[in-house]
Amino acid sequence: MPVINEKFVVHTQGFTDIIDITKSVQNCVYRHSLQSASVLVYVAGSTASITHIEFEPGLLVDLPEALETIAPTGKDYHHDSTWHDGNGYAHLRASIIGNSTSIPLIEGALQLGTWQQIVLIDFDNKPRNRTVYVQIIN
Repeated sequence: MPVINEKFVVHTQGFTDIIDITKSVQNCVYRHSLQSASVLVYVAGSTASITHIEFEPGLLVDLPEALETIAPTGKDYHHDSTWHDGNGYAHLRASIIGNSTSIPLIEGALQLGTWQQIVLIDFDNKPRNRTVYVQIIN
């Protein structure tokens, strides 16, 4: 099974910045004209996540609000006591959501639902450049 590796960089604002990366992932995959494959989308870093969401205004507010309840920004975290960087909440949120997703490619199309987009979420407390890796296993 051949493995194809692609990557792209996303500039983020941090603070639970949610960015639709669906088109960038599709560009990585579709340039190879494959019919069937497994596609892994992964972000490097311990304060960012990759997941799926309906990328619409309501959910772009609801998701950060839910995560603020689970891992609030104003709380003192043991991580912050160790590193003094104030982003303990970001590590927890990224761990909960996860840093990758897998999507099947069937008959030349990524199998995403009608209202399903692939998103990068940057939880860190500063802007970042995030590298997203797309690994295609044919």
